[in-house]
Amino acid sequence: MLSGAMPGVAYRDGNVLRWMAAYTASVTGDVAFFLTLSWAATRTAGAAQVGAVLAVGAVPRAVLMLVGGVIADRYGPRRVVIGSDLARCLIVFCAGALMMFGTAGLPMLFAVALVFGVIDALFMPAAGALAGRLTDPDRLGQVQGLRMLAVRLGNAAGPMIAAIALTAAGVAGGFGLAGLLFSVSVGLLLAVRLNRTRPGVRSTGSLFADLKDGLQHLRRNRQLARLVVVVGLGDLCFSGPVGVGLVLLTAERDWGAAVLGWTLSAFSVGGAVAGILLTALTRVPRAGVVLACFLLATAVLVGALGQVTTAGLLIAGSAVLGMISGAASALGNALLQRKTDPRYLGRVSSVTSLSTVGLSPLLYPVTGVVTAVWGPGVFFAGCALICLLATAIAVTRSVRSSEL
Repeated sequence: MLSGAMPGVAYRDGNVLRWMAAYTASVTGDVAFFLTLSWAATRTAGAAQVGAVLAVGAVPRAVLMLVGGVIADRYGPRRVVIGSDLARCLIVFCAGALMMFGTAGLPMLFAVALVFGVIDALFMPAAGALAGRLTDPDRLGQVQGLRMLAVRLGNAAGPMIAAIALTAAGVAGGFGLAGLLFSVSVGLLLAVRLNRTRPGVRSTGSLFADLKDGLQHLRRNRQLARLVVVVGLGDLCFSGPVGVGLVLLTAERDWGAAVLGWTLSAFSVGGAVAGILLTALTRVPRAGVVLACFLLATAVLVGALGQVTTAGLLIAGSAVLGMISGAASALGNALLQRKTDPRYLGRVSSVTSLSTVGLSPLLYPVTGVVTAVWGPGVFFAGCALICLLATAIAVTRSVRSSEL
């Protein structure tokens, strides 16, 4: 079903590897920033304010995500990603300086979260579009494998190094670390070049006209629109809610923080393994069918995870789930970018980003309520139903016939 690696594949491309290193640094900085922001809010105003600070950042990110896609297509994803990382670097360095001199308080944290959320709305669609402009279309699966690996590495390393910085130098040190990682990303991205065989086209119309054109492009292309829905549904629970569900599940089973740590680490390691495996493939025959199979397996695994009764099974199941769901996400995004006209990559990426990262915070309170009333098993069963819905759309003719 899957073909092996050949000389000259994307993961040996220095340009792609520089992008991967930059993206890893950016994701790690993002994780470190949010952990530091949460810690600063706790120390400044108490635990009750943490949710409010994070919500202030989540709102503009969701509201402006589609606009961010338009800007990525108008001005080029590389330029927007570099500008966004540079802006994030400056804002967190300023926040760190204010915390160092003791002149910061809760209003400053709200302002930082708000500005960071606006920048994220520009960064995320551009980052998604940039991945599709780095190499030839037949190597997009490998690029998405590297992107999955970068995300898992960043999510694993971010909390650890942020904790070290917070312990050694306090909140100012945590913000300084995040700023340093963003600056590393900017430096690497300056050496990244786009693939000229997939050129974008700048628009001279208004932002609204470009946004409308992008949505009409999705409506005209049934296969692309269904792929967007499949990717959005497939990633929806795994952009945060499943992590919260695992926290609540281990708490209900009274397994302790050590089991939780191993469970979350196993999930990240599984996703990293999926990323590594995908970088070794030159071709995925009948990729639409393979995607549907991965989504079905994800649905079965996530539903079963809520029913486990031993800590060992939970850790092992999380590792397998991380690998299968990671493979489904990477393959789905690769198909999406293969089918998308390069002129619309930013706008299409903004739609998928909105349905995952943008809207996932809305599921956090739902996760808590469902778990409190019916238990974590019901929450994981709900995630399984969402994945089954994605599977049902993936087996339609227009999606299962997709090739990579």
